[in-house]
Amino acid sequence: MKKKFGDKILEVNVEPKKITKVLVAPECIKEVAEYLKSEWALDYIKGVTGIDLSRLPNMAQEVLEVIYHVGSLSSEALKAVTLSLSTKISISDPVMPSLTSVWKGAEMHEREVYEMLGVNFKGHPDLRRLLLPEFWSDKPPLRKDYVAPGRER
Repeated sequence: MKKKFGDKILEVNVEPKKITKVLVAPECIKEVAEYLKSEWALDYIKGVTGIDLSRLPNMAQEVLEVIYHVGSLSSEALKAVTLSLSTKISISDPVMPSLTSVWKGAEMHEREVYEMLGVNFKGHPDLRRLLLPEFWSDKPPLRKDYVAPGRER
């Protein structure tokens, strides 16, 4: 994969229990996802996670990380494997391409990350609220700068 995408693959970590995390530049996440599905048979989305990494001491800038956890239903050898495809985007402009055209099952997961962290998934077929009321006007509730009513920082 590093040979194909070069410096767009920012980091690869192989973790215990057959979980591999691949961090990619946001501008190529869709291309990498298409490659993983077509060439590696990673055809199943297990979930999408969003994390607010702002206010961490080792972070130079405030970012959100979006992680797609994928696996394979079609390859017997890969059924127990999870690959976590990750990218980091600026918290001030949280926009990235939707991967619903690659993995249809990402649709509801991306809606949740949109709602809870404010990530705008370009090309998503139905990017609207999932759990919060439509009239919600406050910051996304899983952002670190969100203050719940009745609480102070």
